[in-house]
Amino acid sequence: MPELRVGERRLAVSPACNLLDALLAGGVAVPYSCRAGSCHACLVRCLHGEPLDAKPGALDARSRDQGWRLACQCRVVDDLQLEVFDPLRDGRPARIDSCDWLSPSVLRLRLIPQRPLHYRAGQHLVLWTEAGVARPYSLASLPGEDPWLEFHLDCRQSGAFSDAARTMRPGDSLRLGELRGGALHYDPDWQARPLWLLAAGTGLAPLYGILREALRQEHQGAIRVVHLAHDAAEHYLAESLAALAAAHPQLQVANTCAAQLPAALAELRLVSRRTLALLCGQPHSVDTFARRLYLAGVPRNQVFADLFLPHA
Repeated sequence: MPELRVGERRLAVSPACNLLDALLAGGVAVPYSCRAGSCHACLVRCLHGEPLDAKPGALDARSRDQGWRLACQCRVVDDLQLEVFDPLRDGRPARIDSCDWLSPSVLRLRLIPQRPLHYRAGQHLVLWTEAGVARPYSLASLPGEDPWLEFHLDCRQSGAFSDAARTMRPGDSLRLGELRGGALHYDPDWQARPLWLLAAGTGLAPLYGILREALRQEHQGAIRVVHLAHDAAEHYLAESLAALAAAHPQLQVANTCAAQLPAALAELRLVSRRTLALLCGQPHSVDTFARRLYLAGVPRNQVFADLFLPHA
C-alpha cells in the first residue's frame, strides 16, 4: 500500500485513492470547495513522489514546477510526501479596507494587498481567513483604476467563510491564495462586436469588472447586461449599472427575477452572428442562459461561462 507523508504523519492509503479523501480521512486539515479542480482551495505541494493528476492543465506551469497540485484531482499511486498550503507561509497578506452590505445578503469586501497584485478583470482569488478557512471569490474591481481588490460575497446561506465574513471589520487581516484566470475576460479585439453579459446573483461580480474594462477600452458594439436575482432587493449594483448606462448609450441593463426571466431572455434577439456572450452564476442559472442563447442563434464557441459551484 502507498504511504502518504504529511509532516510527521505517515498514512497507509489504498492504491489509486483520491488524495483529498485520503488527507481528510487521515485528519489532515485541507480546505476544499468544489471538488472539480476549479476553486483551487485544496492546493498541496509534492515534496517527494508524484500523484496521478486528472487535470494537469488546471494549474499554470510555474505552480506545477514548484510542486503544487490540486488534491481533489489527484490519486495516490505510489509513496508520496507533501505539505499543505500554509496561508501564513504561502499566501499574500492583505488587510480589509472596507466591508459593507450592498443588499440584504451581499457583502462587499475591499482588500488592500501588502504587495501589488497584477490581475485582469474576470479573474478570481482564493481568500483565507486567519482561522484557515478558504473560499474562491471573483474579483469585481478594475485593475489600474481601483486601489483595492473588491469581492462580492453571497451570504444568503450559512457557510464557514460567509459566517466569518459577517464579523469582519476594516483593518482585519486576510491572506490571498492563487490567482486564477477563469473563463471570463475582455479581449480588445472584441471592440466592435455585440457583447451580452448574463449574471445570476453574485455572478455579477466578475462581469461588472469586465463591463468596466470594456467601457474603459471604448467598446463600440452594443452591450447588454442581464442580472438575475432572487428578488428586487438583491439587484445590488442596480444604481451603479444605471449610472454606467446613462453615461454610455451602447449599454442596456435589465434587472430581473425568476418569474420575469423568460421575458427578459426573450428580448435577447440576435442582430449579429458575431455576438459574444459571457455567463456567470450557479450551474442551473448558467444552463438556463446557455439554452436561451442557443435558441437565439449565438454560436457555441462565442459563449464563455464561469460556474459558481456549490460547496461540496
